[in-house]
Parts: sequence; structure tokens; C-alpha cells
Amino acid sequence: MATESDPSSPYFLHPSDNPRAVLVSSPLTDENYLTWRRAMRNALQVKNNYTFVDGSLPRPEDSEKEQAWVKCNSMVISWILDSLARDLHESIVYIETVQEIWNDLEDRFSQSNAPHIHQLKWDIALLQQAGQLVAAYFMKLKGLWNELAVLSLVPMCTCGTAKEFVVEREQERLHQFLRD
Repeated sequence: MATESDPSSPYFLHPSDNPRAVLVSSPLTDENYLTWRRAMRNALQVKNNYTFVDGSLPRPEDSEKEQAWVKCNSMVISWILDSLARDLHESIVYIETVQEIWNDLEDRFSQSNAPHIHQLKWDIALLQQAGQLVAAYFMKLKGLWNELAVLSLVPMCTCGTAKEFVVEREQERLHQFLRD
């Protein structure tokens, strides 16, 4: 089938792709969902397989395309399963599609951001340079800021309020960095 040999097709599987391939460096645990989701999304987008996650490539009715779809869906499921902590396997191993697995994980791990936001703000408040190189301290602080930014989305508008909010947030970050 032509689509399976086209590298830009979501049905294309490279000869090096296999069910045991590791796509992300850290398996999903109860504590790293946002980081894992971003890394897995990026890996699947590079492979043109994110369409199985977001549902933009539904299961085709044409039998030849359906066979390719099932094969790729199964491959992506394998990649996701191999990127989970072992205790998470049993709860999703029998789910049939990548999209259903992704939605299940999303429902489970993103119930409420409020406790996570609180913990990140607490971690930022307690973080100290304490003998670290400035670059190491800044990278740790920047990682916390970035994670907090993902959870605290800036409202989109054309009135300039969002820009003011971003400037204020940058000033706050500068004060946090310089306080130590």
C-alpha cells in the first residue's frame, strides 16, 4: 500500500520501529504526567502518529487501510505501555485504541491542577542557591517556572492585558531569582 511506504503518512512504520522502542526517557508515574505527556506527544508527532492520539485519523472502513490503521494503532499502544510505570499497565492494557488510552490517562492525571500549582509555588519559594553554581540554580528554577506556566495559562486577548500579565510574571521571576 502506498501510504505505508510514504514517510509522511501516519501509517508509515520505519524498519527500526518496534513495539519495544523507548520513545521517552522517563516512564509515566503518579508525579510526572505533564512532563511525560509533552515528551510523548513530541515523540509521536515526530513519527506522524499523534493523529492516533487526537482522533484526527479515525479507524477507516476500507479493509486495506483498516489493516494498516490497526497495525499502527497497536504499535503506538505498545510504545505508550512501554513508557508507563509497571503499576499503571493493568488499568489500561485492555483498552483498544490509542485515543481511549490517552483520554483515560488525561482523565486520571489531570483532575485538578490546584494542588500541583500550590506545590510548585512552594518549591519555588523554598528553592535556594545554597552553594550551587548560578547556572544550575537558574536551570532548576526555570524548570519549575516552565512547569508552572503550563498549568497557569495566560488568557488570550488583543487588549494588551495578557502582555501586562506576562511582564508582571517576568518581574516576579526576576525577584525570585535575585532573592537568594
